[in-house]
Amino acid sequence: MSEFRLFYSPGYYADIGEDHVFPIKKFELVRDILVSEGTVSEMSIIAPLPASVEDLTLVHSHDYIDRLCSGRLSKPEIRVLGLPWSESLVRRSFLAVAGTIGAAGHALRTGFSSNLAGGTHHAFRDRGEGFCVLNDIAVAIHVLRKKKLASRFLIIDCDVHQGNGNAHIFSTDESVFTFSIHGAKNYPLRKEKSDLDIELADGTSDKEYLEVLDEGLTRLLAFHPDLIFYIGGADPFEQDKLGRLNLTKDGLRRRDEMVLTFAREEQVPVVTVMGGGYAVDIEDTVDIHCNTIRSAVGIFEGSGARAIGNFESASL
Repeated sequence: MSEFRLFYSPGYYADIGEDHVFPIKKFELVRDILVSEGTVSEMSIIAPLPASVEDLTLVHSHDYIDRLCSGRLSKPEIRVLGLPWSESLVRRSFLAVAGTIGAAGHALRTGFSSNLAGGTHHAFRDRGEGFCVLNDIAVAIHVLRKKKLASRFLIIDCDVHQGNGNAHIFSTDESVFTFSIHGAKNYPLRKEKSDLDIELADGTSDKEYLEVLDEGLTRLLAFHPDLIFYIGGADPFEQDKLGRLNLTKDGLRRRDEMVLTFAREEQVPVVTVMGGGYAVDIEDTVDIHCNTIRSAVGIFEGSGARAIGNFESASL
């Protein structure tokens, strides 16, 4: 059986309302398609348990976690978050963080893994923003450090929106390199400073995007991380409601292949997380996310990517 593992739970769904712009059903749809077409098997899917409060408070303030769990977020906080509070949203957020922790650990053992959620890069230590309740990558990094399994991390963020939460959380941390390629005039209005930001004009197409991404990846060669987190957002798509760029599905798949090939050639384990995607037709968003997993399986299966450490599952 393949060593590839896909972290997914039916609990990644939360009731946020049928008319919400966030396509909450996409996680289940991606999972179902990947299984039905044979890209992954049922045996390769791992259902995480919710992350522990102990792990979450390695990054997030105790006050924020307490108020999140008890439903005491203020109306302004809910408005900035962009999602209605519910117990299912809290559970969904805890599960998604655990999925990234688990996928990161598996990637360290075998070379690559994926979480069918995550990439919640707008979450700060004391608040959620932009549909991001908890910062899954930041928590995963702190858990791996606590267990002394890895010490240097690279975040390659190809969501169309800047990873402002990641940039802020790791702004003074020289062992985490944050790279974000995003729309210059898109959300968030106030950008944070990543270690490397590439800002793109509205309407940027495949050719220009891939050229500047290649230049950006070249600038990462000197960092030498132990693990790469890849946020393969579907929202740079030309028909995305919140994207403002003009990438085709083919261009986005080539983006995935470029990033994943970079990780393989540098012999660095990589974990993929989903990020955003808000296409007019949800099937387009789902297909783009599926392409990321298809690319990962195609590039890493049998490639002998370097695995480091000896991961033991976090207590969830």
